Amino acid sequence: MIVRQLLDETDRRIAAALLAVPLASWREVATALSLSERTVVRRAGPLLHAGTIRVTAVRNPRCFPGLVPLALRIRCRPRQILTVAAALARRPDTVWVDLLGGGDELSTVLFLDGPEARNTLLLRDLPATKAVDSWTAHTLLQASPVPFGWTGGLLTAAEADALGRRPLTAMPTALAPDSVDNALIQALTANGRASYIELGRQAGITPLVARRRSDRLVGHAVRLVAEVDLALLGIGCEALLWIQVAPGALRRTASKLSNHPRVRFAAVTTGPANLLVAVAAEDLDALYELLTDSLDAVKSVSAIETTPILRTFKRAGLLRPA
Repeated sequence: MIVRQLLDETDRRIAAALLAVPLASWREVATALSLSERTVVRRAGPLLHAGTIRVTAVRNPRCFPGLVPLALRIRCRPRQILTVAAALARRPDTVWVDLLGGGDELSTVLFLDGPEARNTLLLRDLPATKAVDSWTAHTLLQASPVPFGWTGGLLTAAEADALGRRPLTAMPTALAPDSVDNALIQALTANGRASYIELGRQAGITPLVARRRSDRLVGHAVRLVAEVDLALLGIGCEALLWIQVAPGALRRTASKLSNHPRVRFAAVTTGPANLLVAVAAEDLDALYELLTDSLDAVKSVSAIETTPILRTFKRAGLLRPA
């Protein structure tokens, strides 16, 4: 269970380093932040042990052709929305679940195991849930990898670069995972910083083979992600932006926005709003600045709907505490 605790500036900067590079060694973090390695170990160890920072693995849908990445906006009866959110968060195929806007809408991203699972959810499960009034479904066509180096503005560009950021494979290809791959992915999902000895033990292979096989998976078939309550880092405002962009400018706009320091995630989707962007800002003033200045400069944007995130139930496939 995550232990919510106040983080001082050093703790926040260490957490930001792990957000940018979840597998960074303590020596790399110490060098990048101009700290001693002993200080980093002494500070980071308790944060990881308590679950304040958790490192997990998220599958890259482009490497798993059977996966259907789907974003849902679900309107619920306000008195029952917490029950629906909790039920969605317990599903093993949900990646994130957020309570939005005025408290009657949920946003969730699911990685569904094929079209049949998608149809079951949309045509049977949701219609049978009395607390659900309506929903819209958006297939995620392509997500930008850039925000996985996000640091919340707590590190300078030089410090982030000094961590030795490990970019994703430029053109992911389909993967046909065998039993060893699946065991390694499961182990990395439970603990993205597990040692090769631990990975080998769980997959039934030697540490040397575990290193070779997991290194092939990480950055290609799976993305390592550090999860932390952003409020502990001084982030007071999160929101989802549902943006309409001229089709010919989608790729360029998504790339430009994904490099903004307040953008955590950007994905091209189906539907009237064809670009979904998750943003995190220090406060409402910072969000206002993003909407009025940064987005105003993007001429291809024709409409924006901003939905503040009131509460997060699940992020990066990990449940948040009640």
